[in-house]
Amino acid sequence: MTRDLDVGHALSRIFSTYTDQAAVLLPVAAAIFVVEAVVSGVLVSVSPVLVLVAVLISIVFSTVYAGMVVELVRDVQDGRRDHSVGELFGAVTGVVVRLVVAGFLVGAMVAIGLVLLIVPGLIALTIFAVVAPAIVLERRGVLESLGRSRELVKGNGMQVFGVIAVIFLLTIVVSAIVGALGAAAGTGGRVVAEVIISILTAPLSALAAAVLYFELRRSGDRASPAEPTPAPEAMPGA
Repeated sequence: MTRDLDVGHALSRIFSTYTDQAAVLLPVAAAIFVVEAVVSGVLVSVSPVLVLVAVLISIVFSTVYAGMVVELVRDVQDGRRDHSVGELFGAVTGVVVRLVVAGFLVGAMVAIGLVLLIVPGLIALTIFAVVAPAIVLERRGVLESLGRSRELVKGNGMQVFGVIAVIFLLTIVVSAIVGALGAAAGTGGRVVAEVIISILTAPLSALAAAVLYFELRRSGDRASPAEPTPAPEAMPGA
């Protein structure tokens, strides 16, 4: 049995972590996504065929960043950040392949579900919402992490979906505003706007996954019954 996830508290933690750790989240996102944009742009300009390679590189870069954010959220559980950026990066280097494979699997299931009936895609998006934290923090395999995410989300599906929906809508709003400003500046402005959108919104989805992971674990722990105390007559020497 699990206790209901507090959606408002989860969202508050996401936004407070974003603002408190912006000095790390945004510069690291800028470094990663500027490099990713340059590399992808060069590949596509060389040959349109290389667009698939560019997409793969984008997924890898995004995955590494998301993993770093998960580790950062674990690090600040005591109210302060102890790890350097290098240590955050080092925490995910050993699980990048697992993160990428899991990302592909979840992405495929969500995409197929959305194309077919929409609802199955939303269900997959919800029950696999904390796959990345399960991989980074528990060092689980790809299939294990899928099962672990489902186990944690069970009983709180609507609440998890609520958090995801709010973050998704916020991302759309930010993308629309920044995209409109970039479009007004021409082609170069649109390219710059895309990078800025990635920098501003990438921390949100990664923080959502990490915060949901810890909140769901706490919910489960609070709902677990306490270990019963032996009755006096059952105690030794009674």
